[in-house]
Amino acid sequence: MKNYLLFDLDGTLTDPKEGICTCVQYALASFGIEEPDLDKLEPFIGPPLKDSFMEFYGMSEEQAEQAVEKYRERFREKGIFENKLYQGIPGMLQTLKARGLTLAVASSKPKVFVEQILEHFKIAQYFKVIMGSELDGTRGTKEEVVRAALRELFGNKPIERDKVYMIGDRRFDVEGAHAVRVESVGVTYGYGSMEELKAAKSDYIVRSVEELEHFLLRGADEAVKKTTAQRIWQIARPFLMFYLVKNALQGLVSFLLVLLGGYLPGESFWFVRDGEGVLSGFTGNGYAIISALGFIGGAAAVFHPARRAIEERKLDSRLLHLKKEPGRCYVLLGMAAVGASLGLNILFDFFGLTDGSETYQQVAAQQYGAWLPLGLLCYGVIAPIAEELVFRGLLYHELRRFLKMPSAMVISAALFAMYHGNAVQGLYAFAIGMLMVYAYEYFGDFKFPLGIHIGANVLVYLLSATEIAAGIMNLPACFVCLVWAVGGVYFLNKEKAIF
Repeated sequence: MKNYLLFDLDGTLTDPKEGICTCVQYALASFGIEEPDLDKLEPFIGPPLKDSFMEFYGMSEEQAEQAVEKYRERFREKGIFENKLYQGIPGMLQTLKARGLTLAVASSKPKVFVEQILEHFKIAQYFKVIMGSELDGTRGTKEEVVRAALRELFGNKPIERDKVYMIGDRRFDVEGAHAVRVESVGVTYGYGSMEELKAAKSDYIVRSVEELEHFLLRGADEAVKKTTAQRIWQIARPFLMFYLVKNALQGLVSFLLVLLGGYLPGESFWFVRDGEGVLSGFTGNGYAIISALGFIGGAAAVFHPARRAIEERKLDSRLLHLKKEPGRCYVLLGMAAVGASLGLNILFDFFGLTDGSETYQQVAAQQYGAWLPLGLLCYGVIAPIAEELVFRGLLYHELRRFLKMPSAMVISAALFAMYHGNAVQGLYAFAIGMLMVYAYEYFGDFKFPLGIHIGANVLVYLLSATEIAAGIMNLPACFVCLVWAVGGVYFLNKEKAIF
């Protein structure tokens, strides 16, 4: 969450089209230039006036200065009030200030006019600093205005650049922000287009005042510092709910199956008995059904908070994923997921890690002893959906409230590994957990980690429960698969670095 918000004025807080464009008309008319269409003068909204007269009408520097004076001649009397606030701006400013954020204005318009406009609309009280250019031409660029605003905001203290957003509608706002090394938020409800803001490499882009308010308030609940114990509980609570409900339901179903065992048809489908006919356990089919019901119950217990967290993250991610990634990125992700799943399983098997883990062998005997379609349904589909709701849907979301992505990624993957309860599955889960978080952040959609989890589980189950893996259990195949995995992530990162 950013604590310091610098707002542009024209096209961000107010819609100044009528005032600015009619004053430009007035200035052009003094040079014998008639421009009846106000829409054609919209490019004057945002950048410094002198530069615009020179760029759009080929004026010399001296002529442009004269045009600015003529512009101000009308602006002082009429143009300054031919203006209106964008709907929702006063409420947003009030909310932001009430949440403890520090607001400022950094406009290319002369400071004296900025102050008059803010007072006119009764929103000046929300801003700690109001900064603009000077009538004599000093502070004429957006970079100079933003620098001056930051100096006034922070005074003698070091400028906390990582806690500042510059918010504006034109490329000049983005460029000014980047010049002083703060992040930019572009708004498309003003006079800059989506294409202009993308070309300027705005860090974020929003489409409405409502979306801007939501974006700026992300993580505002964390403004009240939580203790370490509170944060741990916030992370642990959904997992404990899932784990307890899942295990309790599995225990209950196991008890009922044993109790009703004599009445169930096809006893051999469910139970294993010893040589004396005493029930000694469940078959792979029985374990699969018990597990599936437990996963469904656990998922149901966390479904509503997980859905809210996923929707919240989706809304946030939309600001970072303005268009679909190129098709090759999806191919690269597929390469990475398949390569990691196959390569790690071959590696563990080839070096005897799977045979050396008694706990893993017990788990494998239960899971791969099921009828193939039933095993695929339980362990390839139901289990991944339930686990993703918890680990990427809830736990990762909570970690991201107060940690940067790399730290949240490692911790969530480590928790996913420990959940599996044995070294073999734990190592595999850690690596795949990292990849799933990477995909979540890269594509901004919960479907991607979910798809990787389901795809990897189905693939591994098919390889382990059938004989089709026999031909690839060798080091060359392992090497190729791991190269695929590393190469997929490497080239994805070349397309777009997210760290």
